[in-house]
Amino acid sequence: MNSAKTEPSTICHMVAMPYPGRGHINAMMNSCKLLASKSTDILISFVITEEWLGFIGSDPKPANIRFATVPNCIPSEKGRGKDFAGFVKAVNTKMEAPFEELLDRLEPPVKAIVADTYIYWPIALGNRKNIPVASLFPMPAMVFSMFYHFELIVQNRHFPVDLSGTFWFFCLFGFWERYM
Repeated sequence: MNSAKTEPSTICHMVAMPYPGRGHINAMMNSCKLLASKSTDILISFVITEEWLGFIGSDPKPANIRFATVPNCIPSEKGRGKDFAGFVKAVNTKMEAPFEELLDRLEPPVKAIVADTYIYWPIALGNRKNIPVASLFPMPAMVFSMFYHFELIVQNRHFPVDLSGTFWFFCLFGFWERYM
């Protein structure tokens, strides 16, 4: 019988879950690269679909960032513009189960999740698994300010735009019910 005690892992294993779109993935990866450059005691599993791994799998990254994939359970990136509302719905309904299965398989155990603000289900998943979740808003500060002050923009009539083509966007963020 081996009486030697094994040291507990000092590695902080974090999972990064970007929204599956180029601007979101790039922003999350840049944030992860900055974080990974601060310490070698951080391991980041960057979660993308198998399709996205084919797009960015050969891009250079630090040794303490690794790719982890979920199956292609959402419409292809190449044709998502044809039914963008359907794509958004698929991201928010079909990715959670494969992501949870991936979390259960990852080693060492996950200690934190950083999720894109556009994906809401990682928060509930983190709560169920007792894993802290941080939210990354990958948009410029001006966009955040516009969302934050949207009530004032509408109230002061600075938003005289035909919203018929963007209904899905406002439903997604709950603006339609509050302001329209």
